[in-house]
Amino acid sequence: MIFKRQIYVEKLVAGLGNGLVKIVTGGRRCGKSFLLFNLFHSYLISHGVSNDHIIELSLDDRKSKPLRNPDALLAYIDERIGKDGGTYYVILDEVQLVEDFVEVLLSLMHNPQLEVYVSGSNSRFLSRDVVTEFRGRGDEIRVWPLSFAEYYEEFGGDRALSWREYYTFGGLPQVTLFPDHEKKIEYLRNLYELTYLRDIIERNHLRNAEGMRQLVQILSSGIGSSTNPKRISNTFKTIENVAISHNTIKEYIANLQDAFLIEEALRYDVKGRKYIGTESKYYFIDMGIRGAILDFRQQEETHIMENVIYNELRMRGFLVDVGMIEAWKKDKVNQRVRRNLEIDFVANKGSQRYYIQSAFAISDDEKKEQEEASLMAIRDAFKRVVILRGDIMPYHNDNGFLIIGLLDFLLNPNSLDW
Repeated sequence: MIFKRQIYVEKLVAGLGNGLVKIVTGGRRCGKSFLLFNLFHSYLISHGVSNDHIIELSLDDRKSKPLRNPDALLAYIDERIGKDGGTYYVILDEVQLVEDFVEVLLSLMHNPQLEVYVSGSNSRFLSRDVVTEFRGRGDEIRVWPLSFAEYYEEFGGDRALSWREYYTFGGLPQVTLFPDHEKKIEYLRNLYELTYLRDIIERNHLRNAEGMRQLVQILSSGIGSSTNPKRISNTFKTIENVAISHNTIKEYIANLQDAFLIEEALRYDVKGRKYIGTESKYYFIDMGIRGAILDFRQQEETHIMENVIYNELRMRGFLVDVGMIEAWKKDKVNQRVRRNLEIDFVANKGSQRYYIQSAFAISDDEKKEQEEASLMAIRDAFKRVVILRGDIMPYHNDNGFLIIGLLDFLLNPNSLDW
């Protein structure tokens, strides 16, 4: 079975001729190598590029170890560039294994015959590092695990059953291909323990490996809950009887972000138009890995649904914050009381903005008022959306809010514009 990953192929194609190094980032086993060596390679061949004009290297392959030397790598590529004046496509997987790889890539950019595509799986390929090192000369293409739409396109069947399978075992391409749940669980546990966690500990020379392990469990257990390093540090003291400073917790969280294991959603004051630095929410890139961390306990669909919506918005190219807005309400004695309300997601892309609430179910008028109160307090004209777990026909309610079922939202890339 081949997942088409069309959105990423289109991004790679769109970068042709832009004069930049195309940098493919993303977590381990999310499909970066397959995207470059299979899907993009096939695109090039189908559009008339001959194989001898495609220079491909997997630098994590033992056979490629001599080419991790920067001068040897540049010489290898030079030898394969013909004198025909044609375009050559250089595709380097795990290029961060090359010493002085930034200098190598900048050298390759000096040759107008080359289109350069590279991939990386760790912190040295985060957006902030790309911007710093390449000073506008790098074009980052972030690859995520399969979206639910990509998953369902291949497997089909009953939507509810597919959703359950997806939110339990996640969207890593290899996981979806195992025939039974035991194999999926074994793969995910090994991937987390032997690849993600070990890599984070070794790369960052962490002395307190058990502290990192416990931190990941705390974050896994609390997806969708606001927290901060100081609060987590206090949790270690009171529950685990372990002293880990909030600065160390902050560093550990950065390590997890650098490994593409989690993302941070900042709190944003909608009325004040400013960020509130007191707390954040943390979401996992893949629900299967998150499940493996917790031994597939705590499979509460409410919080998982919120995490999946966050990931979907990020896959669609949105920057996503947690909204906060001040509102007033009369209490039981008719006194005006100020309260701070939360908007699950403030999603921004260019001039677009959406305010989104994730609501597992709205069972009565009281619950409806509770879920919509924060949206009602917003005074600008951007669209407001409530995503429900139920399978409902999308509609606009009396307040003009789009009400849409979760699976319709996930399966339609234009669902926010219904």
